[in-house]
Amino acid sequence: MDTTYYDHGTPAERWERAQMFFDAKDYAAAARVLSRLVEEAPQQTGARMLLARAYHHSAQLRRAEGELRVIVERDPVEHYARLMLGRTLQRQGRDEEAEPHMRLASALAGDFEQL
Repeated sequence: MDTTYYDHGTPAERWERAQMFFDAKDYAAAARVLSRLVEEAPQQTGARMLLARAYHHSAQLRRAEGELRVIVERDPVEHYARLMLGRTLQRQGRDEEAEPHMRLASALAGDFEQL
Protein backbone atom coordinates (compact mmCIF):
# COMPACT_ATOMS: atom_id res chain seq x y z
CA MET A 1 0.00 0.00 0.00
CA ASP A 2 1.44 3.36 -1.03
CA THR A 3 1.24 5.79 1.87
CA THR A 4 3.44 8.49 0.37
CA TYR A 5 0.62 11.01 -0.03
CA TYR A 6 -0.70 10.37 3.46
CA ASP A 7 2.72 10.71 5.10
CA HIS A 8 4.01 13.61 3.00
CA GLY A 9 4.71 17.00 4.59
CA THR A 10 5.22 18.47 8.00
CA PRO A 11 3.07 17.40 10.92
CA ALA A 12 1.09 20.65 10.56
CA GLU A 13 0.46 19.98 6.86
CA ARG A 14 -0.61 16.41 7.60
CA TRP A 15 -2.91 17.65 10.38
CA GLU A 16 -4.57 20.01 7.91
CA ARG A 17 -4.86 17.19 5.36
CA ALA A 18 -6.44 14.91 7.98
CA GLN A 19 -8.96 17.60 8.90
CA MET A 20 -9.74 18.13 5.22
CA PHE A 21 -10.42 14.40 4.76
CA PHE A 22 -12.51 14.32 7.94
CA ASP A 23 -14.56 17.36 6.88
CA ALA A 24 -15.11 15.72 3.47
CA LYS A 25 -16.39 12.62 5.32
CA ASP A 26 -13.51 10.50 4.00
CA TYR A 27 -12.96 9.05 7.45
CA ALA A 28 -10.77 6.16 6.34
CA ALA A 29 -8.32 8.53 4.63
CA ALA A 30 -8.36 10.82 7.67
CA ALA A 31 -7.54 7.84 9.87
CA ARG A 32 -4.59 6.88 7.66
CA VAL A 33 -3.06 10.33 8.12
CA LEU A 34 -3.95 10.62 11.80
CA SER A 35 -2.68 7.20 12.81
CA ARG A 36 0.80 8.20 11.72
CA LEU A 37 0.54 11.57 13.53
CA VAL A 38 -0.55 9.81 16.74
CA GLU A 39 2.30 7.34 16.36
CA GLU A 40 4.76 10.23 16.08
CA ALA A 41 3.29 12.28 18.93
CA PRO A 42 1.24 9.96 21.18
CA GLN A 43 0.81 12.63 23.86
CA GLN A 44 -1.24 14.87 21.52
CA THR A 45 -4.85 14.45 22.60
CA GLY A 46 -6.33 16.43 19.69
CA ALA A 47 -4.93 14.14 17.02
CA ARG A 48 -5.88 11.03 19.00
CA MET A 49 -9.43 12.32 19.50
CA LEU A 50 -9.88 13.07 15.81
CA LEU A 51 -8.45 9.63 15.00
CA ALA A 52 -10.97 8.02 17.36
CA ARG A 53 -13.77 9.98 15.69
CA ALA A 54 -12.56 8.95 12.22
CA TYR A 55 -12.48 5.32 13.34
CA HIS A 56 -15.95 5.66 14.87
CA HIS A 57 -17.45 7.17 11.72
CA SER A 58 -15.80 4.56 9.49
CA ALA A 59 -17.16 1.75 11.70
CA GLN A 60 -13.72 0.72 12.96
CA LEU A 61 -15.22 0.55 16.41
CA ARG A 62 -12.57 -1.52 18.20
CA ARG A 63 -9.90 0.89 17.04
CA ALA A 64 -12.03 3.86 18.13
CA GLU A 65 -12.53 2.23 21.51
CA GLY A 66 -8.79 1.72 21.93
CA GLU A 67 -7.95 5.34 21.19
CA LEU A 68 -10.72 6.63 23.44
CA ARG A 69 -9.62 4.41 26.32
CA VAL A 70 -6.12 5.90 26.07
CA ILE A 71 -7.60 9.40 26.31
CA VAL A 72 -9.84 8.70 29.30
CA GLU A 73 -7.05 6.85 31.06
CA ARG A 74 -4.86 9.95 30.76
CA ASP A 75 -7.65 12.42 31.48
CA PRO A 76 -10.59 10.77 33.29
CA VAL A 77 -12.71 13.93 33.15
CA GLU A 78 -12.39 14.44 29.38
CA HIS A 79 -16.12 14.82 28.71
CA TYR A 80 -16.21 14.28 24.96
CA ALA A 81 -13.93 11.22 25.08
CA ARG A 82 -16.26 9.68 27.69
CA LEU A 83 -19.28 10.41 25.53
CA MET A 84 -17.63 8.98 22.41
CA LEU A 85 -16.47 5.91 24.31
CA GLY A 86 -20.01 5.31 25.54
CA ARG A 87 -21.43 5.71 22.04
CA THR A 88 -18.76 3.47 20.55
CA LEU A 89 -19.55 0.75 23.08
CA GLN A 90 -23.27 1.15 22.36
CA ARG A 91 -22.68 0.70 18.63
CA GLN A 92 -20.96 -2.58 19.48
CA GLY A 93 -24.02 -3.72 21.43
CA ARG A 94 -22.23 -3.33 24.76
CA ASP A 95 -24.86 -1.13 26.41
CA GLU A 96 -24.15 -2.25 29.96
CA GLU A 97 -20.48 -1.39 29.57
CA ALA A 98 -21.38 1.95 27.95
CA GLU A 99 -23.71 3.06 30.75
CA PRO A 100 -21.10 4.33 33.26
CA HIS A 101 -19.32 6.32 30.54
CA MET A 102 -22.57 7.89 29.36
CA ARG A 103 -23.58 8.80 32.91
CA LEU A 104 -20.18 10.32 33.66
CA ALA A 105 -20.23 12.26 30.39
CA SER A 106 -23.63 13.68 31.35
CA ALA A 107 -22.40 14.65 34.79
CA LEU A 108 -19.25 16.27 33.39
CA ALA A 109 -21.41 18.25 30.96
CA GLY A 110 -23.59 19.43 33.85
CA ASP A 111 -26.61 17.48 32.62
CA PHE A 112 -27.71 16.13 35.99
CA GLU A 113 -31.33 15.50 34.97
CA GLN A 114 -30.34 12.36 33.07
CA LEU A 115 -28.67 10.92 36.15
